[in-house]
Amino acid sequence: MKLNLKRAVVGLTMAVCLFSLSACSAAGKKANGIDADMKAQLEQIPVASYLELYTGLEDKDSAQMKKSLAKKDEVAALAEGIDSWNNVKGDLGGFISASDSLKLEESKDGFTATVNTVFEKRNMEFTVTFDHKLSKITGVAFVPEYSLGEKMEKAGFNTLMGMGTVFVVLIFISLLIGGFRYISIFEEKLLNKQKGSDTKAAVEAEPVFTEPLAEEDELKDDLELAAVITAAIAASEGVSPSGLVVRSIKRAAAGNWKKA
Repeated sequence: MKLNLKRAVVGLTMAVCLFSLSACSAAGKKANGIDADMKAQLEQIPVASYLELYTGLEDKDSAQMKKSLAKKDEVAALAEGIDSWNNVKGDLGGFISASDSLKLEESKDGFTATVNTVFEKRNMEFTVTFDHKLSKITGVAFVPEYSLGEKMEKAGFNTLMGMGTVFVVLIFISLLIGGFRYISIFEEKLLNKQKGSDTKAAVEAEPVFTEPLAEEDELKDDLELAAVITAAIAASEGVSPSGLVVRSIKRAAAGNWKKA
């Protein structure tokens, strides 16, 4: 297979070179578009043979063929056409025949030669573009002929895909914008939770001295009261206060004080 690929590339290169030499030696005047000599040279170009390069190419050999053609500047455009061919060959089916007549046109980029071809599923126009000197292939094009129904189907599918993509993106953006309010609520809950945790930690860390202070004040009042009562008893008995020991102090009923 590699040998066949090399032969195909070399053959195409030689064909381009031969047409280049014949173009350089041609002389003539332009009449309506393309002069007669140039038209005669273009009609001798085997455009159908370029098409056979693609129709006989197997998928497993596409990469190798593309690499081989790309090395030759004169036919490098044929390498770029392999990707285009792979995109349309599924709609064409098997190759049947190619027309012997060519449609020749001149443009600012050079000359184009178009041949009508017949495939199992549909017809196709195959176009090869050359530079003005016919020394280099500058492009190839595959234009299948689709019916009106197929064109409408493709257009409808493309429109549906485009509108569907737009609506999906808009729905996603709407959901994203609608979710912003939940983000603020979530942030507020986190802040409140954090504040509550800080307050609780501050309360737990602060020491409470209320009860010890109350007990200390009550003990101080009892000592003062005991000292006063001890001094009063010592004065009434005529003894020294140091000789008295107060074990406990109990409040008497109010009625006993009234009787006294």
